[in-house]
Amino acid sequence: MSNQLVWVDRYNIGVKFIDEEHKKLFAILNKLFTYRKEEEKSQWVCQEGIKYFREHAMKHFTEEEAYMASIGYMGFDIHRQLHDNFRKKTLPALEKELEQSSYSDEAIHHFLGVCAGWLIGHTLTEDRAINGKVISKWGELLPEDKQAVMKQTIIQLLYDMFLLDAKVVSECYGGERFGDGIYYRLVYGNEKGENWEIFLIFEQKLIVSTLGGMMDSDSDTVNTMLMNAARYISQQFVNRVEKHMHYEDVYEIKEENLLTYSQFNRIFERYNPQFSVLFNTGAGYFSYCVVAPHLMQKEDDGPVKIKAENAMAEIEKYLDGRETEKRNKILIVDDSDVVRKTMKGLLDKDYAVTEANSGLSAIRCLALNRPDLILLDYEMPVCDGSQVLEMIRSEEDFKDIPVVFLTGRADKESLQKIIPLKPKGFLLKTLGAEEIKKSVDEFMEG
Repeated sequence: MSNQLVWVDRYNIGVKFIDEEHKKLFAILNKLFTYRKEEEKSQWVCQEGIKYFREHAMKHFTEEEAYMASIGYMGFDIHRQLHDNFRKKTLPALEKELEQSSYSDEAIHHFLGVCAGWLIGHTLTEDRAINGKVISKWGELLPEDKQAVMKQTIIQLLYDMFLLDAKVVSECYGGERFGDGIYYRLVYGNEKGENWEIFLIFEQKLIVSTLGGMMDSDSDTVNTMLMNAARYISQQFVNRVEKHMHYEDVYEIKEENLLTYSQFNRIFERYNPQFSVLFNTGAGYFSYCVVAPHLMQKEDDGPVKIKAENAMAEIEKYLDGRETEKRNKILIVDDSDVVRKTMKGLLDKDYAVTEANSGLSAIRCLALNRPDLILLDYEMPVCDGSQVLEMIRSEEDFKDIPVVFLTGRADKESLQKIIPLKPKGFLLKTLGAEEIKKSVDEFMEG
């Protein structure tokens, strides 16, 4: 079975020529998915297919931008910036990878995965925002030139300070969990009462391998000493980045917090950042996120503020609390918000739960934060459960992760489709809360 993108009504934005172009791009990617599975297809066929996709996408971007300009679309500049990032950075980088690997199967797989993920995400968010069907997620991004300066500054600083050769993984990091994370927030303020929030998210092993090595620590986890050092180095890091941005007003640190993932995710979902980039440093993942003053909202029940008099106690409390993150991890994959939230509510007390709303999002979550069990919806649009399972089983690093299908139907025909895929089991969404929890516990123990 090959991966296929399935067109559904919610992809339509209501502009006929744009909807037709989107369908065409979906069809081209589906052809390429098919070619990749057929060994008799030559490398030349894949090369020509990829070239055709690129040319068609560039033509579509130009026509879509002309339409946005003709209707006076308010989000035109940001939308064009996202197009430019894809056509000037993402696609050239992918094509370079293809050429350097002589169009290896792995490089083609990467190309198709990135393009499919970008196309789906962009269609469901930014393109649907043109006609007001959704609100643009990235409507407050920094100008492209400032984003470029900030990215390059961060990459250079990571090399200067730690000899790390960092690469950008995502230019619009959405707050996904990766590994055992440390979530650090700094709030800067000026005399006008305006605040900037800076989030630095470290994969634990990044702090251990960098600061741990510099301080001759033999700990394989972040201890109080390393965490305290990380705080001050982070503040210096932020100051160096901000100096390159040449802000007119002087900002000083007003507040700092160590957040759990739940606290970070809750804050992150409240407002969209102006800058939010995920890096792979080679020693672990690192994200740098910025929220502008006019996007801020006052928190009624914010995290504990770290001050001189309580710093060590709060750090120790934070690190002790993180021990619960050593719990077994479960990834819930379902396109229904209700199902995901309900399942998380049932399991969150005993397990570290991560959510994904699509098959493609699930694959990304696997790479960032490997779970111990996957609860996978069998019936999803675009990429259904069987296709997601096939992708998981095709990856050497993921193929042994147990997968349990979530299904709303227990009829014989539905179960006959599931059983040949050899999941660890299946779980009916219609079961009672206690039965679901008991079944998950049994799956985890087995």
